[in-house]
Amino acid sequence: MADGSVGGVASLKGKVSAEEWQARVDLAALYRLVALHGWDDLIYTHISARIPGPEHHFLINPYGMLFDEMTASSLVKIDLEGNILQETPYFINPAGFTIHSAIHAAREDAHYVMHLHSDDGVAVAAQAQGLMPLSQHALIVLPRLAYHDYEGIALNHDERERLVADIGDKTLMLLRNHGTLAVGDSAANCWVGMYYLERACTMQVKALSGGAEGILIAPDAAQAEVRNQVGRGIGGALAWPGCLRKLDRERPGYDA
Repeated sequence: MADGSVGGVASLKGKVSAEEWQARVDLAALYRLVALHGWDDLIYTHISARIPGPEHHFLINPYGMLFDEMTASSLVKIDLEGNILQETPYFINPAGFTIHSAIHAAREDAHYVMHLHSDDGVAVAAQAQGLMPLSQHALIVLPRLAYHDYEGIALNHDERERLVADIGDKTLMLLRNHGTLAVGDSAANCWVGMYYLERACTMQVKALSGGAEGILIAPDAAQAEVRNQVGRGIGGALAWPGCLRKLDRERPGYDA
């Protein structure tokens, strides 16, 4: 816009530290990527990023903006108590704060935290067996996957301790009857982890659509082999630049 404002707020480029600006750009990109893949739920899920530094400040979505509208400047900076630390016309979703603040506070590697309510992610989270070893994507996910039982809309801060205990040192989680969650030490790793989890859930839903009879479980030896093969990671840094190029072509403006 002519006055340099984006989404009703002035551009913050050049007005915050270089580290904070990069976190804002990467986080806005994650929101746009989720929208691009159809995994958003209007305004009702969240992705957050820790701002580098000792303060444990982090960024989360302004409540009321759609994911495909998100920009680096419109993201809201808060502390671990949920206090807003910048001038903004927006506020934040308390349920989003509950989940994200818990993981950011407990995990030094939790630079980015993504929580979604995708159709297939919720479907698998509601299946008693959880994610099954039916696909290569699932085998890649399973060593990183934890579970957390549903306790209602995440407004009770007491749930934070149980959520942290359940995720432990894992980077992916199925929130029972609720959705999916990914933790990353970078935006790239957070995104690729969630991508594999969501794809594995979609494959399971499709595989079970004709009934459970005749479903082929991956052999135990193959499951063990994949665990060994993916111990070094799944290439988030390699995929991330291409994802940003796709955004620049199809959903430009996130870095404003």
